[in-house]
Amino acid sequence: MFSKSLFYFSSPQRFYPVAGKSWPWFAVMASALAVWGLWLGMFVAPTDFQQGEGYRIIFVHVPVSWMSMIIYLAMAFWALIGLTFNTRLSGMMCSALAPTGAICAFLSLWTGALWGKPMWGTWWVWDARLTSELILFFLYLGYIALTNAIDDPRRADKAGGILALVGALNVPVIYFSVKWWNTLHQGASVSVTNGSSMDRTMLDAMLIMAVAFWLYAIAMTLYRVRNIILARERHTQWVADLPEMKAMSTGAIT
Repeated sequence: MFSKSLFYFSSPQRFYPVAGKSWPWFAVMASALAVWGLWLGMFVAPTDFQQGEGYRIIFVHVPVSWMSMIIYLAMAFWALIGLTFNTRLSGMMCSALAPTGAICAFLSLWTGALWGKPMWGTWWVWDARLTSELILFFLYLGYIALTNAIDDPRRADKAGGILALVGALNVPVIYFSVKWWNTLHQGASVSVTNGSSMDRTMLDAMLIMAVAFWLYAIAMTLYRVRNIILARERHTQWVADLPEMKAMSTGAIT
């Protein structure tokens, strides 16, 4: 039953209205949680005894770093579905995810630099985690450039899908880099097996911000994929029959 419903919504025509109804709710929830998380992190959480007030950048740095990896894995998942089952929506979802992932990777690098300068005394070092995160950012840019350089959307989706799958090998390198190599970057403060070494308020704020960025990524992906669907399906009758398209046509005529 689940697989049937999954393939049912793999049609752009059926997914378009679902995305349209869903993305505003995700955007509202993301905004509310972001305000709550930033308030807890910036004004309620105590000052760190080692890093002082400068540690508060983690409430943005850590969530965007997590999301930069999660979004790329989501791209790899959709790429695998697309290459295996030849579903049109899969490539569209990859294309919709990539810009948000690139933004998260960019923010991860810059917030890390802003954090590293007062803590390490330098903006950048060729640390294993920093370098692998930079590679992830270039993979996002490479995917966007590659898919936009190919005129045929189906060929672009296949080429981009292969890049997404190959590039996914970099994600575990980022995650385990502090364990595999002797790096300057500190280890994880939150672990599934070992729990958290953070103050409870700090942990709550960081997790709330992580959920906020997750919901933001979903909202932006759903919003963006609707535009991609309209662009690729613009010659179909169902797009011409959409109320918003009829309204645009009427406005153009008048």
